[in-house]
Amino acid sequence: MSGWNHQYLDANGIQVHYVRHGEGFPLVLLHGWPEFWLTWHMNIPVLAEDFDVVVPDLRGFGDTEKPGTPDPPSRLLGDMVEDLHGLADSLGFERFGIVSHDVGAYVAQGFARKYPPGRLGGLFFFNCPYPGIGRRWVSPESVGEIWYQSFNQQPWAASLVGENRKTCEAYIRHFLDHWAYEPGRFDQDLDAWVDNFMQPGNLQGGFDWYIGSRESRLELIRNGAPDLPKIEAPTRVRWGEGDSILRVQWADRLGDYFSNVDFASIREAGHFAHYEQPEVANREISDFFRSLV
Repeated sequence: MSGWNHQYLDANGIQVHYVRHGEGFPLVLLHGWPEFWLTWHMNIPVLAEDFDVVVPDLRGFGDTEKPGTPDPPSRLLGDMVEDLHGLADSLGFERFGIVSHDVGAYVAQGFARKYPPGRLGGLFFFNCPYPGIGRRWVSPESVGEIWYQSFNQQPWAASLVGENRKTCEAYIRHFLDHWAYEPGRFDQDLDAWVDNFMQPGNLQGGFDWYIGSRESRLELIRNGAPDLPKIEAPTRVRWGEGDSILRVQWADRLGDYFSNVDFASIREAGHFAHYEQPEVANREISDFFRSLV
C-alpha cells in the first residue's frame, strides 16, 4: 500500500476515501465486488501520465464510510450516484470521464442517466452489467453462477465468512480465481484483498450492495430487459471473453441502451479484464479519452 496518495473528503454525508495521481483531464475509476481501490493499481500509474486519476472506494467498501443500507435498501444505488456527484463537485470536476467495472458500472450508468450529458467526457466500461442482460441472469447456463447474490444478503453471511482469516481468504479467493480467465491471477495481491475484507465492516459493506440491489435484480428477472432512453455520452465497452458471471455474449444489446457505443472483447481475460490484461486496458482507456478531450 506504500507510495500511494491516499486522501479523504466529505461527499453526500459520508467520508470517502480515494487515491489520486497525475494531472490533466479527470478520470474517476470505480471498482466492483469483491474489490476496492487497489484493483486498479496496475492502471493508475500508467493513466496518471496523461490524466488526473481519482480512484475512490465505493460506499461500504475499503476505507470509505459504511453507513449501512438505507431505508428502503433500494435507495442504495441512488446514494452511491450522489456520492460520485459529491466527490466530483468537491474536487472541482466540471467535466470528467468514468472508467468502471461490475458494481461501479451501475453507479456510472446511474450518474449518466441523472446528470446532464455535458458533465461526462465519456464512459468506459469493463464487463458491464446493464439492463439489456434482462432475464438471462437466470438462464440455465447462468443461474448456478449467481448463488452468491442470495448468500451475500443473509444476515449471518459476513460473520460466517469473516469468522477468521482462513474463512475470509477461502471465500474471496473463490471469486478471484473462478471469475478470472486464469486461476491464481490474483495470488500476488491476495493478502492485500484479505487484509481489506478483514477490516471491521468491510465484508458487510460489500454485501450491502446485494441487499440494496435486490429489488432491481428481481425486476429484471420477472419482467426482462426494460425500455429506457439511451445514454448519450460517448461510450467504450471492453469485455473479457472468459467471464463466467458476466458473459461476453450478453453484450449484444448494448446498442439499445447506449447511443454511441464502441464494443470489443478482450482475449485471455475474464471478469477482471482491467487487472488481468492491464496493458490492453491502459491502452484502450488512454486512446478513448485522448480522442474525446
